[in-house]
Amino acid sequence: MIKNSNIEESVTIAPSFQLPIILIALSFSLLFLKIGSFPTIISASFSFFLLLQSFTLRIKISKDDFIVLQLGKEIRRFPFKNWLTWKLFLPSLPGIFYFREKSSPHLLPILFNPEQLRNQLKDKVGELEINQK
Repeated sequence: MIKNSNIEESVTIAPSFQLPIILIALSFSLLFLKIGSFPTIISASFSFFLLLQSFTLRIKISKDDFIVLQLGKEIRRFPFKNWLTWKLFLPSLPGIFYFREKSSPHLLPILFNPEQLRNQLKDKVGELEINQK
């Protein structure tokens, strides 16, 4: 059977729980610093929020768009035609994903498989990557 070339193929990036788990561990290690429990509560709350986001958010990359899904429902679409540049900062650690559109810059914690994300972005908009020097 021949595939129809008009059918849009998209890839959903696998989640990565590395960043929230590391932050949760660091949050609870604050208890040993004798600085009170308030910094631990704030830090752990943010860490658990990121963990929740890791379970609920998904990134789908289509031929023309970078799509953010929450619980399977599209919440934001970023067309690649509006992108000016992109970069993954510290992807081997839990890092930050940066991309700039014509209208505004965006910084996202890497809650997804960084290697899969990089490969898909290189395939779709590789020429826009900020080179490491």
